[in-house]
Order: sequence, then structure tokens, then C-alpha cells
Amino acid sequence: MRVLRHMVTTSKNLLVLAMAFTLVFPASVFAQDAPAAPSATKAPPPQRSLVDFTKPNLHFPNPLGPYKAHQVQEPDFSNTPRIDQLIKNGELVLSLNDAIALALENNLDLAIARYNLNIADTDILRAKAGNSIRGVATGLVTGTPGGGQGGFGTGASGAGAGGTTGGAGGAGAGSSGLVQSTLGATGPAVPQFDPSLTSTLQIEHAVFPQSNTITTGVPILQQNSGTANFAYNQGFAPGTNMSVGFNNSRLTTNSLGSFLNPSLNSSFRFTLQQHLLQGFGVALNRRNIYIANNNRNISTQAFRNQVISTVSQIQNIYWDLVNAYEDLKVKQRSLSLAEKTESDNRKQVEIGTLAPIEIVRADSEVATRRQDLILSQTQLQLQQALIKNALTRNLSDPLLATIPVIPTDTMVLPKEEPITPVQDLVKHAIDQRPDLEQSRIDLVNRDISKKAAKNSLLPAVDFIAFYGGSGLAGSQNPLRSCASATCTPSELNAGLLAPGTVNTAGFGDSFGSLFDSSAPDKGVGLQISIPIRNRSAQADQVRSELEFRQAQLRYLQQQNQVGIDVRSAQFTLQQNRARVDAAVSGRQLAQESLDAEQKKYTLGASTNILVLQAQRDLAVAESNVVAAMAAYEKSRVQLDQVTGDTLTKLGIVLNDAEAGVVKQTPQVPDVVTATPTNK
Repeated sequence: MRVLRHMVTTSKNLLVLAMAFTLVFPASVFAQDAPAAPSATKAPPPQRSLVDFTKPNLHFPNPLGPYKAHQVQEPDFSNTPRIDQLIKNGELVLSLNDAIALALENNLDLAIARYNLNIADTDILRAKAGNSIRGVATGLVTGTPGGGQGGFGTGASGAGAGGTTGGAGGAGAGSSGLVQSTLGATGPAVPQFDPSLTSTLQIEHAVFPQSNTITTGVPILQQNSGTANFAYNQGFAPGTNMSVGFNNSRLTTNSLGSFLNPSLNSSFRFTLQQHLLQGFGVALNRRNIYIANNNRNISTQAFRNQVISTVSQIQNIYWDLVNAYEDLKVKQRSLSLAEKTESDNRKQVEIGTLAPIEIVRADSEVATRRQDLILSQTQLQLQQALIKNALTRNLSDPLLATIPVIPTDTMVLPKEEPITPVQDLVKHAIDQRPDLEQSRIDLVNRDISKKAAKNSLLPAVDFIAFYGGSGLAGSQNPLRSCASATCTPSELNAGLLAPGTVNTAGFGDSFGSLFDSSAPDKGVGLQISIPIRNRSAQADQVRSELEFRQAQLRYLQQQNQVGIDVRSAQFTLQQNRARVDAAVSGRQLAQESLDAEQKKYTLGASTNILVLQAQRDLAVAESNVVAAMAAYEKSRVQLDQVTGDTLTKLGIVLNDAEAGVVKQTPQVPDVVTATPTNK
């Protein structure tokens, strides 16, 4: 009965401890949050701002903070109020500055890329805990159609800074270049900087049939035990690991072989381990933190690259819209001129001064011009849809989906094209291009990884020191006690003790024995591990060197490519300027030729066929001017992009783009207000 009573007491104590643990750590901490009920009123849109995910939830002021999930706000699917301010009289009146500001706030490519900044922050948080990093995305998001504008990238692959897609094609589904976490994984394991506390709380009842009774004195051994063990572990940057173990147990049994029943056992050990060769050094063990911070800078440059690419695309879409209006006006003038010619021919046929076949020719010309006008009108509608898609998060508002977009700006053609020495442009581009900055930072990361791989060649030599103690307490086993205060000879022969022979003690006595050096456990030592051939470490070290040299050549290749990009953009700008001048001269010649042909026709010195041909030539010449201006405008945008000057020239603040809230409106140079219409 006494054994059973002790078992019940132990069970109650451990159950109380378990219930207290359950109250401190409620299930709601570990369970997934239930979805919130839909609100009856529409909630205000969340503020667009970046959250610093490098900072963890702390135990203070909420002790359960580290065990609660971070709440990431849902994406905002609404458009910013700026777009409502630009709707006037059922039209979206849009300057180029307004278009860029709307894109910085609403463009989905930027909204998607913006998450990469926060994702990079989570790698910093992981590295601070001593865990491996997962890598950051660096690729351009190119899901916005229109503009015919692609981005430039690093061209790197694998564990490099790139994967960003380059080229000047149209927009596609996007790319997802990745700075891989394998850089931080190279070299010796990093200590776990976040401390960990583990515990084992257990009660057990066990019955063991015995094959003999010599050791236990009973044919069936019954044991009731309770365990409460705790362990603390933490690593430090120099390559140090500290651990503390504290073990406690309580055992009751029906065995006659134990002098204590119940018996209380306590022990602890403090262990300190320091790497002396492999894994030694603050810089080595904090390399993941350094790389994660560098990757965060890479993410910033990748986002800057995204902003440059998106803003360049928005400018191209805007100029496509402007030129769609200009082309529409050209087609309207051509149709009006063809209709006037058809009307004049009809009158002359009626009075008999012109053959009826000329009416058929004029009607055919009118039909052709009307077809060209319809094509131009549909192209304008498409450009309006493209720019609204690029500047909004959604087009669910029926009014926004149907209203026309009226661009108010046209580009100024300078009298003389400013020519900057190409060497200066290339040098400026190398300093400013975000993709090159990504590669420069990646070289720093690879150098860190290279040093870590070199350290892994060393043998593992660890200094170990430990100190501990143990304690024992309990009550004298009543099954080993004599029936009375004085033992009889037969009881003494049976190994029984007089009551009170063994001093009874509680847990406090057992715990106190751990620190009074009555039962110490201490020592120092060296733990040595020497790989005989060390081939794996050699392979990793050589690979890190090769990848570093490869990245150096890739960086040089990128610099050479920048030179080609800048020269190509500058030559294209000069060619398109000459193309505009030639197209303007051709339009003037076509206009004067038509005027002369019409005067000859009035005097009877020309034919209707020649007049119609002159009209066609004028329509082609005017279309050539529109196309040449569009190409010239895009070539200026491209030159700014390849030199990395887009944000500076347009006055775009990168912090505004990161937050998605434009406080300083962009200012595009060399544009004038001249509202085109389709009337």
C-alpha cells in the first residue's frame, strides 16, 4: 500500500506540472489562426509600407511572442486615389508624370517584386539564429504586356547574383533569378545562436517478472518512476558551444535490494566546447549574417532594376498611346482627303468632264482609307487598354474599364542632339547599373564563402571543459527495515536494517549535493577529428575558388556587354533622330507634291490617278513621321535605361517605389503639353 501511495503522489505532482505547462502554453499559440469573419463594412485599405521582418517577436512584453505567427497583411487589390483624381468628364486625362506615379503605386509587376525585399529580410532573421539562408529572388517580373520593353540582367546562373532575364523583347510571364543559399552553406557548420531549452517530463509504471529473487527479493518487480529533465544549449560566434543538463528522477519499487524507497536522484553537467581550428572565428561563424545582409542589398538593387524596367516600359506604352492618337489623326485626314476627291470626281462625272471609271477609283481609295482608319481606331483602343492595365491593380470598375485615356504630353525634339562621349556613358553605366551592382555584391559573398571553404580543410580540434555533480536522497526502504527498533539475528542475516539506520532526506538535500562538491564530476579534454584523405573538403574548396573565378569573368563579361548596350542605344538614338528628320522632309515633299498635283489637275495638266497616288504618298509620309517619332522616343528611353539614369533623370525616389506611395511626383524632362484627340 505504501508503494501504491508513493506512486499516486508522484503521478499527482507530475500531472499538476503538466497542467501548469499547458496553461502557460495554450493550444491557441500553436494552432493556426481561424479565419476572421467577414466584416459588414468595407475595411479601409492597408497602408502600403515595408515591414522590418529582420526583427523577431520578443518575449517582452509578451512572454509568448516568439511562439506566435507574424501577421502578413493581405495584398491590396484596390487602386490608389490618384487615379480618381485624374478622371475628368468621363475621361482619364493623363500626363507622363501621372502615368509613372500611378505605375509606382499600382503596377502589379512592382507589387509582386516588392515582396522580395521582405523575403530577403527573413533570410537575415534566419542567419541571426544560426540557420542556413534560403536565397533571394533577383529576377525581373515581366507580367505587364505592352511597350515592347524588356530588362537587362546579370546573366549569372547557379549560385550567382543573377538569373535576371535580359534582352529587349516584349513582356512575358516573368523570371525568377535566385541568389542561392549554397553560398552560406559552404564551410563548417554555423553554431546555433538562438538558445534552446528542452525538457522531458514523464511518469511511468512498469512491472517486470523476475527469473530469480536473488537481486530483488521478489518474483515480480514493480517500479513507479517520475522524470523531470531539462537541458539548455546555445552557440556563440567564436565557435563556442555551451550546454547545461539538469536531470531529476524519483523511483519507488517493491524490490528488497534497494536501501532507499523512494529514491531521489539529481545530476547536472555544464559543458563548454570551443573549436580551435575548423570552425574557429567570429567572421567565419557570422558569414551567413554577412551574406544575408549582402543579399538584402542585392534585393534592393534587383528592385531598383525592376523599377527602371517598369518605368521604361510605362514610358514606351505612353508614347505608343500618343502615337496611336497621332496615327489616328493621320488616317482621319487621309480619309477626309479621299472623300473630298471622290466627291469632286462624282461632280465632274455628272457634268461629263470626267470618265465614270474615275468614280470607281475614288471609291476604292475611300474604302482603303476607311479600312486604315478602322485599324488605327482598334489599335488606339488596344493601347488604351494596355496603359490602364499597366497603371491599375484591377479594372473591375466598369467606368474605369470603358473610359478613354487622353494623353496630354508630347516629346520635344531638340534642335541638335546632345552627344556625350561614349566612353563617359559606358563608365557612368558601369557605376549606375543595378545589375552590375548585384554582381559586385555577389563577388563579396563568394569571397566570404571561399574563405569558409578554405577553413573546412583544417582538422577538427575542439577543447572541452565540463563541471557537474550528482546527488542522492530518499527514505529508508521499509521493506529492508526490521520489524522493531532492534533487529533479530535472523533479520540481520537477511540483510535488514534497523529503522533509522539510513537518514531520510528530501529533494532539497539531493539538489544541494550538486553544488557542495560532495560528488563532483569535472574534467577537460581535446576532441580531435582528422580526415585522412579529406577529399570532400578539398573538392568544396576548389569548387568555391573556381566559382569565384568564374564569377569574376562573368562580371567582366557584363561590363563588356554594358559597353555594347550603351553604344547600341546611342547609335540607335542617332539613327532614329536622322530617321525623324528624313521622315519630316519626306512629309513636306509629299504635301507639296500633292498640292502641285492638285493644281495641275485643276488646270487639266494631270490625271485623277496621279492625284490619288499623291494622296497615298502623303498618307505614307505622315505615317512614317509618326513611326519615326515613336522609335525616337523609345530610343531615348532605352538610352536612359542602359546607362542606369532612368530614376535620376525622372526624379523618382526609390523609397517611394519600395513603399508604393509616391510622395514626390516624377518630373520627365523634354515633354510639352499638347492634348491629342481622336475627333
